[in-house]
Amino acid sequence: MALSAAEVSKHKSISSCWIVIDNKVYDVTPYLEEHPGGTAILVKQGGRDATAEFRTVHSPDVLEYLPKGSYLGTMNPVDVASLPAGTPSQSADAAATAATKPPSPSLSPPSASPPPASPQLEVRDGQVPHIAHCVRVTDFEDVARGVLSRTAYTYAASAAHAGSSLDNNLASWSRVTFRPRVLRDVRRASPRTAILGLASPFPFFVAPMGQLGRAHAGAEAELARGLARRGVHYLVSNESTLPMEEIAEALRAEQRRLGSRGDAERADAVLFPPSQLHFQLYVHSDRAVTVARIRRARAAGFQSLWITVDVPALGKRTPDRRLQAAEALDAGLEDAAEQAGFGRRSHAPPDHFQPSLSWADLDWIRREWGDERPILLKGVQCAEDARLALRHGLRGVLLSNHGGRQAHAAPDALSTLLEIRAHCPEVLGHLEIYVDGGLRDGADVLKAICLGATAVGIGRPFLYALGAYGARGVERCIDILSEELVTGMRLLGISSLDEARPDRVNASRLMNEIWYPEKSRL
Repeated sequence: MALSAAEVSKHKSISSCWIVIDNKVYDVTPYLEEHPGGTAILVKQGGRDATAEFRTVHSPDVLEYLPKGSYLGTMNPVDVASLPAGTPSQSADAAATAATKPPSPSLSPPSASPPPASPQLEVRDGQVPHIAHCVRVTDFEDVARGVLSRTAYTYAASAAHAGSSLDNNLASWSRVTFRPRVLRDVRRASPRTAILGLASPFPFFVAPMGQLGRAHAGAEAELARGLARRGVHYLVSNESTLPMEEIAEALRAEQRRLGSRGDAERADAVLFPPSQLHFQLYVHSDRAVTVARIRRARAAGFQSLWITVDVPALGKRTPDRRLQAAEALDAGLEDAAEQAGFGRRSHAPPDHFQPSLSWADLDWIRREWGDERPILLKGVQCAEDARLALRHGLRGVLLSNHGGRQAHAAPDALSTLLEIRAHCPEVLGHLEIYVDGGLRDGADVLKAICLGATAVGIGRPFLYALGAYGARGVERCIDILSEELVTGMRLLGISSLDEARPDRVNASRLMNEIWYPEKSRL
């Protein structure tokens, strides 16, 4: 059924809210109470063409999960053009204001970085500083804070509860120190390694981050293009803005483009092995949804499946709740604002996760994925579960507390790695062990490798680099990390990662705090 602009524009209230996406009209009134981003955002789009705003956050797939009967009909493109454009989550004027000052204290995430330490990193009049001023990966956050909308920055930087898990992640790396050896020939230091048997130029990869369209218009495709130029692996989020097929094609297209160039850019590209994509899976409460995701990831050529096991429910992300409450109050939606404080307007509806997920579910997931490509668990936080992963025939585990965004007072990945070394040493050498959370220096990657990790996942620095500078920022973020890594190898006295052994680090401070059964008996 074709609908007119006059009819659609009437429905812009909490009692009747219609929006237009790609020339299709949806009645989202029944969904207002369930929308992950909050009621206020949808009401602001009521009676409008919300296509542009929708695409900055969501993959088209999410429209399939609207309540039955939401789709009302189509609109002629000419009529759509006559509608008001969707209201952005932050206006240009507000963005310019945010560029000159940090978010208000009441909305700042726990553990958020302080305002830019250097005036060289400030965004002035909408202009980002020259990328040459970004010398450490933490510099990208200073720039991104002045570029991203308040909503986007809060979503990226937020942490669970008061932020202790994120704080622990960041602090853990400094609690392990190096034990350098001298008078070693380190002229040819190589950080090359393999991730799941696939060549990787460095022992780090990009960890999954959802909704990258909030950070950059090119979203995950722009990130993939930057990674292709340096050969870095990418663990793609289940909650990506773009469909997984578009991300895979963006990577392949950039690899083809680099292969056809005859200039210095191509010469740089051939120094690195090809980037590989891996898929992070959330197990949906509807098994059919999960099966469809697995089959699509297989067909798109993803090299491995990483099952997320630390989200039986969404954690309490305090800054998100505060922001959604403020937005609802600004829109005059007092009841919605009160409910936001209890997470009832979270960024993911409850049915996006399966709270009954158990070890037994690995059987049907493995049947769908097949045996020829690896399966790993993402979110392991204790030694016993690493041992169980080995017994269940998994290829590896990612030790992670979800970037400090899930459980309150969750263990940092390095502490979990040390716990495995102390209590389940048989896991080492049989499982590939990956870690993520809080790494902000390439040299620190070596600490994890010395303690038995295969590689380290890095998330927020790449999101901020993407938001500030696009693919060029992604490349520079890799270059900063890799230069710090190689320099760190030389100063440690090693020329290959095979020499990165436990005796090259002092982890006694963390070891003193890991779990021991004899200390836990009451």
